[in-house]
Amino acid sequence: MSDCLFCKMVAGEVPADVVYEDEEVLVFKDIAPKAEVHLLMIPKQHTESLDTLSEADDAVVARMMRKLPIIAQEQGLESGFRTIINTGAGGGQVVFHLHMHLLGGKNLPGFG
Repeated sequence: MSDCLFCKMVAGEVPADVVYEDEEVLVFKDIAPKAEVHLLMIPKQHTESLDTLSEADDAVVARMMRKLPIIAQEQGLESGFRTIINTGAGGGQVVFHLHMHLLGGKNLPGFG
């Protein structure tokens, strides 16, 4: 999608502080971190949100879920981490390209 910020990052048109990349996913630092470690993981193929996933997306979503704990460990989050997927405007999604937040570290905000 030509107007999608994350697609532009995948294409190299917009800079990103990349932590991990392979043929299907890109992981980069959030520009407005809410914790000591705050990364975003996206599929390189544009998918708007959880609401728009199809069976064709099953493999990449499973790959992302399996890769999250590995990246968390590489970031020093041995004691745990949080993942968040905002879906739709009402769910807090701002960029409409599926992304998973990976948060952790000593400044991890609570929900209480």
